[in-house]
Amino acid sequence: MNALDWTVLIAYFGVMVAIGIWSHKRVDDVSDFFTAGGKMPWWLSGISHHMSGYSAVMFTGYAGIAYTYGVTSFVTWSFPIALGIAIGSKMFAPRINRLRSRLHVASPLEYLKNRYNLPTQQALAWSGMLLKIVDVGAKWAAIATLLSVFTGVSLNQGILITGAITAVYCTIGGLWADALTELGQFVIQLLAGLSMFVAVVAKLDDKNIGFLGAWDEPALHGHGKPLVGPYGTVFLLAFLFIKLFEYNGGMLNQAQRYMATAGPREATRSARLSAALWLVWPVILFFPMWMSPLLVHANKPDGSDSYALMTEQLLPHGLLGLVIVGFFSHTMAMCSSDANAIAAVFTRDVAPVLSARARAWNERSGLIAARVTTVVFLALSMSVATQVNSPTFKDIITVVIKWVAGLMGPIAIPMMLGLLRPFRRSGPTAALTSWAAGLLAFWLVNYPINWNVDGGVPLQYQVSVPLAVSLVLYILIGYLKPEDTPERLAVIERINTDGDGAAAPVPATAETEPA
Repeated sequence: MNALDWTVLIAYFGVMVAIGIWSHKRVDDVSDFFTAGGKMPWWLSGISHHMSGYSAVMFTGYAGIAYTYGVTSFVTWSFPIALGIAIGSKMFAPRINRLRSRLHVASPLEYLKNRYNLPTQQALAWSGMLLKIVDVGAKWAAIATLLSVFTGVSLNQGILITGAITAVYCTIGGLWADALTELGQFVIQLLAGLSMFVAVVAKLDDKNIGFLGAWDEPALHGHGKPLVGPYGTVFLLAFLFIKLFEYNGGMLNQAQRYMATAGPREATRSARLSAALWLVWPVILFFPMWMSPLLVHANKPDGSDSYALMTEQLLPHGLLGLVIVGFFSHTMAMCSSDANAIAAVFTRDVAPVLSARARAWNERSGLIAARVTTVVFLALSMSVATQVNSPTFKDIITVVIKWVAGLMGPIAIPMMLGLLRPFRRSGPTAALTSWAAGLLAFWLVNYPINWNVDGGVPLQYQVSVPLAVSLVLYILIGYLKPEDTPERLAVIERINTDGDGAAAPVPATAETEPA
């Protein structure tokens, strides 16, 4: 990097902070901070939903998969995400929006107290927060890895720089700041991705390798196969189910985008826009990664540094700075949205249970608590990031694929399926049992069983077994031990219908009164 690249990078950070300061004017209460007051346009929600699903892991971990295996990086990652969001646009998006518009909640998990009971809500809230700390820690480590390649700063310095800047704008501006910065980041990503695409095509032409003929090169042998290596059919199907839950709200931050729109119809349009972007745009981003074996030799065994090495070689200064900004934009978009979601869960779901004082917060106190919680979450995730490459977590892609994909299912299934009428018989017993058994299955498959199987348990089973166990138990226990009380049925009806007279009000019982 030279002075021009540094100028681009510093200017980007400055713009992000400025957006946060401007967004501060639009945040008057907790609802504005967590759900934009339900005033976010559907197209901004859709772009924000799309951007909050990326991170620099795409340019490290998934770049390594593309370098090693080829197009399976798209087939087993962004394609199932696009399909999952498209399915969820009718199944989940409008119902999640009604959590805000009909039940008047600000956290995606706030409704679980009425849908199941308080212990279920707390179990899902605490496990979801802990998983998100690990998940975001992996994202900080990914962007710090890229920053070290380009600038030479240490991993911990990179984590501190990106985390501190993200903390400034997302803490003062809330979800509005997240969405507006993600819009700017989308424009930057568009310019950076197209620049890299053109540079790679030009370099292939210099080597007399055609755009399509590249696939016949020996270095790309087998890279055109959609399913290869550990990423087979079982992995694809498991990943589709996982992403159906995760990217429609199971990981909380995407749920906020649906809640932020004016109504269910706008939430559906938002999801469809995000699905279309996931189907088309990653192809442009992945093409240079697929071609990387023809242009660079990765230094790391997993190929995770291949994309960074390629950008250094192919792009002139200025454009190089723009691509680096693109890396930052991905990670900061996801991490800031996660921080906002977890702050919502803690201040709305956890703190009132832990403290009588929290139950008496007024709008000002609640807003201060939300901002403090956001900073604390970011600090904890940055601390975890310094340990991502330790023996406990192994490498970045292991954390993201195995830990997050494997643990997300048991947490998301009671939350997401609890929205739907067909699962109305499943109550607290089904929810808590499926959650606990899924977590136990993850531990068994990934550790004791994995240690005693020659070559270890295949990746597709490491991530799919916990989800399958949770799903089967949630449905089976609901059938064998139905707990569809009138109060719970009333909650489900309000989530599934529009209009004041469409469903009976939720009865005010000791279980359903606000904390």
